[in-house]
Amino acid sequence: MAANSSSVLARARYAQQQQQLSTSGRATEDARQRRRHHRHHRERIGNAKRRMTTKVCSSTTKTDDDDDDLSAEVRGDFPILDSTNDAGMRIVYLDSAATSQKPKEVLEAHADFYSQSNANVHRGVHHLSARATELYEQSRAKVAAFIHAKTDREIVFTRNASEALNLIANTWGEKNVEEGDEIVLSVAEHHSNIVPWQLLAERKGAVLKFIGLDENECLNMDELERTVNERTKLVSLPHVSNVLGFTSDVERIVKTAKSVNATVVLDACQSVPHMPVDVQALGADFIVASGHKMCGPTGIGFLWGKYDVLSEMPPWMGGGEMIQDVYLEKSTYAPPPGRFEAGTPAIAEAVALGAACDYLSKIGMDRVHEFELELGAYLYSELVDNIPNIRIYGPNPLKTNPKTGKNFERASLAAFNVDGVNCSDICTLLDQLHGVGCRSGHHCTQPLHRHLDVLGSARASLYIYNTKQDVDAFIAALKEVLQFFAEPI
Repeated sequence: MAANSSSVLARARYAQQQQQLSTSGRATEDARQRRRHHRHHRERIGNAKRRMTTKVCSSTTKTDDDDDDLSAEVRGDFPILDSTNDAGMRIVYLDSAATSQKPKEVLEAHADFYSQSNANVHRGVHHLSARATELYEQSRAKVAAFIHAKTDREIVFTRNASEALNLIANTWGEKNVEEGDEIVLSVAEHHSNIVPWQLLAERKGAVLKFIGLDENECLNMDELERTVNERTKLVSLPHVSNVLGFTSDVERIVKTAKSVNATVVLDACQSVPHMPVDVQALGADFIVASGHKMCGPTGIGFLWGKYDVLSEMPPWMGGGEMIQDVYLEKSTYAPPPGRFEAGTPAIAEAVALGAACDYLSKIGMDRVHEFELELGAYLYSELVDNIPNIRIYGPNPLKTNPKTGKNFERASLAAFNVDGVNCSDICTLLDQLHGVGCRSGHHCTQPLHRHLDVLGSARASLYIYNTKQDVDAFIAALKEVLQFFAEPI
């Protein structure tokens, strides 16, 4: 059978991911046989595709039962959700932990900037420059209000959260961390919250310490309290895990760190888009977040830091915008946040991020959080009830947390493996045969997956535009995919 371009690309992705995960303990002899019989698989996939394109999956059709759901209100704001794949199947997007889709308001704000207000910001006296500067700084104020910062001078625009973490390491870290100091992280970190600290530790002779997980696969807070000591200079942990889905006990983290005057950084990439975040109430010294995960565009993120802390930090990158006066012999630097925004910024992206804050604020982050807790629990329960031999990582939202007396709060995502089936195979066929977009691999958390004794996992992640019907379609598709692999070759 001649392969179309879609299947060629899918097989290329399959081959790349298969190479990365080929040594997994879960890659069975059946999986190796599947690779040796690749031609036979392509024929079966082609036949399955033809069957799928001749029927309409009723479980993906929105019904009147959705009318009271948040998703029913907002789904029409996201044009991409009406798209189909090359086989004509409606796309079911379950990869929002990697990046969210963008509502029309954000898309229009980005386009309108270039068509109506495009100019470089700051110092220009002409109309367009003044207009661009106004929009750019308005967006900074919107971000500040969204996370309840004291002032918009505490918001530093960056390319993404990774750059924000590197900024902290290369400014605050260079000034404050000395040989023998300890930096406390966890095994659950995104690589962006590990590598900058590794580089800093190498430069400064500091020591990295890592806390593990408790019996519910949340951060082990008892171990944190045992690990933090008078040598601890920094504690940097996830607010919400992008794989395990737990929400950290920030109050206890801050209390523990501040007992030895350590600085606290929170990776808030998976919290700011999904729940109310009040940086003043949290008590951390820094948080970082990415715009593209909160309905904003790519190429923009932000660092929030307490203004007195930012004011004591040296600049990182030199150039225009970040200076006060430049002489041949020396330079003086602007106050925060300009000190940390060298060169022409991502102006249109910042404006669109402000529009994303407006969009989410109109919905209300309390409502977003409640909706996602319910939908995430539904995803978890449907996986447990319908998929044999599944291992879902992280706390069980159907189980009572003995520390709070309430069910565990879990982000609306599920990273999982199914015994005997490669996670990359699962996600490839979910996409090819059913139009369901999930993510497979290590999700930028290789140390965590080693800790879990797997090389990768499949992950379905939800957002405000997803419905229970999307979850039902995913479960039905997953059943068919697993049945596909159960058939003899």
